[in-house]
Amino acid sequence: MAPKRRTRKADAMSAGATIETEPLHDAPASPAQAESSGMPAGDSNVAEVLAAPKGARRRPRDVPADDAAEDGQQQRKRRGRIGHMAGEPSGSTKDNQGLSAVEPAEDMLTDGLDGDRSNGEMLMECVVKIFCTHSEPNFSLPWQRKRQYSSTSSGFITAGKRILTNAHCVDHHTQVKVRRRGSDMKYVAQVLAVGTECDIAMLTVEDPAFWLGVEPVKFGVLPRLQDSVTVIGFPIGGDTMSVTSGVVSRIEVTSYVHGAAELLAIQIDAAINSGNSGGPAFNSKGECVGIAFQSLKHEDAENIGYVIPTPVMEHFINDYERNGQYTAFPALGIEWQKMESPFMRTALGMQADQKGVLIRRVEPTAPVSKSLKKGDILLSFDGVDIANDGTVPFRSGERISFNYLVSKKYTNEEAVLRVLSSGKAESMTVKLAQPVRLIPVHTKGRPPSYFIIAGLVFGQVSVPYLRSEYGKEYDFDAPVKLLDSMMHAMADKPDQQVVVLCQVLASDVNIGYEEIVNTQVHQVNGKPVKNLSDLTRQIEGCEDQYLRFDLEYNQLVILEREAAHAATKAIMTVHCIPKDRSADLLPESNGIQAADVPPANGSQLG
Repeated sequence: MAPKRRTRKADAMSAGATIETEPLHDAPASPAQAESSGMPAGDSNVAEVLAAPKGARRRPRDVPADDAAEDGQQQRKRRGRIGHMAGEPSGSTKDNQGLSAVEPAEDMLTDGLDGDRSNGEMLMECVVKIFCTHSEPNFSLPWQRKRQYSSTSSGFITAGKRILTNAHCVDHHTQVKVRRRGSDMKYVAQVLAVGTECDIAMLTVEDPAFWLGVEPVKFGVLPRLQDSVTVIGFPIGGDTMSVTSGVVSRIEVTSYVHGAAELLAIQIDAAINSGNSGGPAFNSKGECVGIAFQSLKHEDAENIGYVIPTPVMEHFINDYERNGQYTAFPALGIEWQKMESPFMRTALGMQADQKGVLIRRVEPTAPVSKSLKKGDILLSFDGVDIANDGTVPFRSGERISFNYLVSKKYTNEEAVLRVLSSGKAESMTVKLAQPVRLIPVHTKGRPPSYFIIAGLVFGQVSVPYLRSEYGKEYDFDAPVKLLDSMMHAMADKPDQQVVVLCQVLASDVNIGYEEIVNTQVHQVNGKPVKNLSDLTRQIEGCEDQYLRFDLEYNQLVILEREAAHAATKAIMTVHCIPKDRSADLLPESNGIQAADVPPANGSQLG
């Protein structure tokens, strides 16, 4: 029985079900640590991002490490040999035929490249180890950042003196270094572009010495099912290069863990572990056919890894070359429903030879909102007919979600739709744009916004904020109203935000409100709140005697205006908060100055 995946959004808005995921921020740095800490291979029902941070502790696993290792050993015996896996002893092991099962990386790669050792050596020279130092924002205390940590991952050299890796490998980076195979020199790298949705990042190195004697990888076409693939990288369990091999098991539109997007992905049965992220996957011709980026961890599933295919990589590279930056994958901006019921098709006026999907909702911020409406039936996209289950033909004997056709487009490109509206079929040309989320999945590297008055801390809701407040299980533990906004609500305007009263820093001026946390703010003095900047302007421009905040669940907060402003600096001094607002809320032309609070010792901040 296939493992079930929990879904965060049961819609079909250019997407299918989303796998709940978590980054591996606690992977041990060595096999010894892994053994002593009982490091889990991954939580059940979770597909994990594969960066490998060093030196942090993991929570205890549900299954004893010895039992899991024994199960994995039995599985590999059934396959005919015991492979040299990360974290296993490096001694030679004999299989049933008396052959050594532990092979050097060069031999394993050569086997996958039709015996061409020179080609295998050249490919391994293209793979680099990436060392990244991260400094994440503290979304719960937005005026400061978390303690920095380091991670290792993989990458590979492409044309134009560029290095490709995963976006989550350099997320919130403060320093990135790369090291080539067999070298003891680490070179400082610069991040050129980060594609959050597709989980790809592009790096470069300014030092010419780094590029001496290396040939960039060549991209291959999308592989077929059962084609062999070889994944190269630097996973946990050692410091040297690791090579694993497998076959292509499935190709379909899949949930990308890091960016919460639905894009084409390749499923393989090769072992992909923490640190493999960003490493290339080669076919038997030595061509790169993908980037390792995540795996599915479940008690009923083994060796299910995912690779970003060449169409997605090429889209990212072309987007960067066209615009000088990454502009994201566009979305059609609709939620749709399958029309597999013949009664539904007849009732809605479809002919016997017509197929398509029902449009349930249209994003108000999407360009198609001017052309499409609820109840229309989408029949085709760019001349490709859409089936009643939302799929389109994909190579010989295969079908795939029509969202794949949307993902092949670039931001601000046009597409031709054929739509059945009010019983009439018509064609229309629409523009595709980057989707606007009411609750963003990522902050794109920007620090969180906040505003403080009288100890009331206001902020914007985002997925990182919910994760910071409620942990990995935030989609179960966060307030229902916020989860409903995250999963189902649509923004009416591009700048609309969900603003919450995050917490109350206790003081005499705010007595009675100390227990209010993470509650949405609807109005200030009777005026609706569009976003955090709007809330700030309303508070600063208020001339009434009282500040009145109408919150979710009909809660009410009232402060005396002058007393609130007067108490703000003292409260900030107690909590060592340098400014009453984030940098993006600093006024530019209205003459309002943010409150600066000197340190307690009287020295001035630099």
